[in-house]
Amino acid sequence: MNEDALKEMLVGLRNGETSVEDCLQRLKTLPFEDLGFACIDHHRGLRRGVSEVIFGENKDASDIISIMERMFLHGDNVLVTRLSADKARRIKERFSDAVHNEKARTVTLSHREIAMTGKGPILVMSAGTSDVPVAEEAAVTARFMGNEVWTVYDVGVSGLHRILSHRDRLLKATVIVVVAGMEGALPSVVGGLVDKPVIAVPTSVGYGAGRGGIAALLGMLNSCAAGVTVVNIDNGFGAGYAASIINRS
Repeated sequence: MNEDALKEMLVGLRNGETSVEDCLQRLKTLPFEDLGFACIDHHRGLRRGVSEVIFGENKDASDIISIMERMFLHGDNVLVTRLSADKARRIKERFSDAVHNEKARTVTLSHREIAMTGKGPILVMSAGTSDVPVAEEAAVTARFMGNEVWTVYDVGVSGLHRILSHRDRLLKATVIVVVAGMEGALPSVVGGLVDKPVIAVPTSVGYGAGRGGIAALLGMLNSCAAGVTVVNIDNGFGAGYAASIINRS
């Protein structure tokens, strides 16, 4: 349940359109609902402004679907991350309106239209095409949380003229998410060009010495460009979420 849903219920009670019993029934599962295998945080929308997000990795498709059903019944929009193609297919069989982003490995299910709460566009950039899945996860998350999102992909430091061709978007965005593997240099370049928050996302893309993203992570943590903050390796969701919170404030 989010703030709008709670207001709608209370207005309905005041106007006699909803009974006290109906309201009590809906409120019984706040702050959470125990399904035995999962405890759904129905109160999160009221606290954080967006409903709980389902991390799909290592969960059975049937359990994910059960969680989605309960969340949807409570009027929540649903985002599921880190889904295999098979799990996404099974979710689509149950919810025909669900939207599967194959690159991002996400599924979204909308109970209501997403209100635009961001104060400006969020720009998501990737250094290479191999970084796009993580960048897409960030973009899907930011859109789910009510933001206009621009994407610019494959503009890494091996060809700096590419990123400079997008200078107009760099200057107009309110928050920038920069996704890079290898040595992770792109966020420092972007951080030196703009006067707004830059969220750096290291990816596990790279050769042996990259250590599955450790080299990119350490490079970003040691950025000499002020204003660059860093999330965990391959954590596009975390970057999109943080960018959205910044963009609302």
